[in-house]
Amino acid sequence: MAVFKPHEYQEIAIDKIYKTPKVGLFLDMGLGKTVITLTVIEDLIYNRFELTKVLVIAPLRVAEDTWSGESQKWEHLRHLKISRILGNPEKRRKALVEEADIYIINRENVVWLTNELSGIGNNWDFDMVVIDELSSFKSPKAQRFRALRKYITRSERVIGLTGTPAPNGLMDLWSQVYLLDSGERLGKTITGYREKYFIPNQRNQTTIFNYKPKSGAEEAIKEKISDICISMKADDWLDMPERIDNIQSVKLSGKEMKAYEKFERDSYMRFIEGEVTAASAAALTNKLLQYSNGAMYTPNGGYAKTSDKKLDMLEEIVDVSAGKPILCFYSFKHDLKRIQERFSFARKLENSEDITEWNKGDIRLLLVHPAGAGHGLNLQAGGNIIVWFGLTWSLELYQQANARLYRQGQENAVIIHHLITEGTADENVLKSLQGKEEVQEGLLNALKVKFVR
Repeated sequence: MAVFKPHEYQEIAIDKIYKTPKVGLFLDMGLGKTVITLTVIEDLIYNRFELTKVLVIAPLRVAEDTWSGESQKWEHLRHLKISRILGNPEKRRKALVEEADIYIINRENVVWLTNELSGIGNNWDFDMVVIDELSSFKSPKAQRFRALRKYITRSERVIGLTGTPAPNGLMDLWSQVYLLDSGERLGKTITGYREKYFIPNQRNQTTIFNYKPKSGAEEAIKEKISDICISMKADDWLDMPERIDNIQSVKLSGKEMKAYEKFERDSYMRFIEGEVTAASAAALTNKLLQYSNGAMYTPNGGYAKTSDKKLDMLEEIVDVSAGKPILCFYSFKHDLKRIQERFSFARKLENSEDITEWNKGDIRLLLVHPAGAGHGLNLQAGGNIIVWFGLTWSLELYQQANARLYRQGQENAVIIHHLITEGTADENVLKSLQGKEEVQEGLLNALKVKFVR
C-alpha cells in the first residue's frame, strides 16, 4: 500500500472541506477528488469522532470500483469499512444494514433509497453525504434531485464533487448549489434564479427555447457561491502530457452531399411546420448526426447506410497507428455495429476484464459510448490515441471521456482525432462544445483558488 503525501493543491482542498461543512469542490480530472475526500472522512470518523456514517452517491461504474479501490490503495485508508448498495433490491437492503463507515450507492438508486428509508420511519442517519459528479444533479426536474433535496438537509456535512459544474451553461448551477445550501445563495426556486439572472434567448411567439445571462449576472453568480465552492484546474497544478487535437475532415461524395442536403432541408421544413419543442429539436439534430456518421435508423428498428466515409477515415487512422491501441468513442448503436463489421479485432467496453486488458495494451480498438465511460475509469496505461467517431452534445461527457487518457500518469502525448463530416451537423456540435466551454471556463477561473505554486 502507498503512503499518501498530499500535494499542495490537495492540502488546500482538504482544508476547505474542514472549514466548510457543505462545500462544492470543482476539481479538474486527475487532481484526486476521491483520495482527498476519503482522507477527510477517515480523519473525521477515527480521529475527530465527528462522523459515524457517510453516504457516497456516484455513477454506477465509480460506485462499483473506484471508491473501494482507492481505499485499498492508500495505507491510511485501509481500515475504512465500505458497503456498496448495489445490485437487486434484496442485495441493496442487505448492504444498507451492514456495519460500515461508508455506504456507496449509484445515483440511479437515490429515489429507491429515499423510499426505502421512508418506509422504515424516515431513518436517514447519514451525517455526511458525498455526491460524486454533482453535475449529474443539474436538472431540478429529475426525480433523483427531488428525492435527495428532502433528506440532504438532515446531514451535517455535504461534499459535491465535479470537474464540470456548468456543462451546458450557468443555468445548470442552481440545483447543484441548492443541494449544498438549500437555496440560500441562488434562491429557493429555479424560477426565481432564472428571473433574477437570465433573460430569454432563442424563442418563438409562444415558446422560450433557452436563456442567456443578464449583463453582470455571471460575475454576481460566481460571487454568490465563492464562499462554499472552489475550483482547481489540472493545468495549473499538474505536469500534464501534451495534448494534440486533430480535426479529421470527412468529405462526402457529390452524390452523398446532395442527398444529405436534401434530407436536411426536408427534415427542417417538417420541423418548423410542426410544434417546435426541445424534444423535436433534439430529434432533428439526432437524425442529422446519424446521417453524418454514415447510417440512419429505419422505422422497423434496423438502419440504412448513407456513407462509409467515416469508416474509411477510421481505417486510415488505424493503419497509420501501426497497431497502437485506439480508444474510439461512438454515438449510435449502428456506429458500433458498422465499426465491428469493418474491424474484426474491435471490442466494446463492457466489464472490468476489458479495462484490464486495455491497460495491458492487449486491445487494438476499444469501442466506448461516452455516457458509459465518462467518470472514474483509468485507461491511461493502455494507450494515448482517441478517435471521436461521433461527437456528443454534452461538454461534460466530452471532457470526461477525453480524461480517460489525458490525465496525470499518461506517459505519452495524447492525440485526439475528431471525425467531422464537412458541411453537416458535425460542425455544429464541435462549435457548440467550444462555445459551452467558454462559459464554463469563465466560471471555473473565477472560483479558482488564489494560490500559486
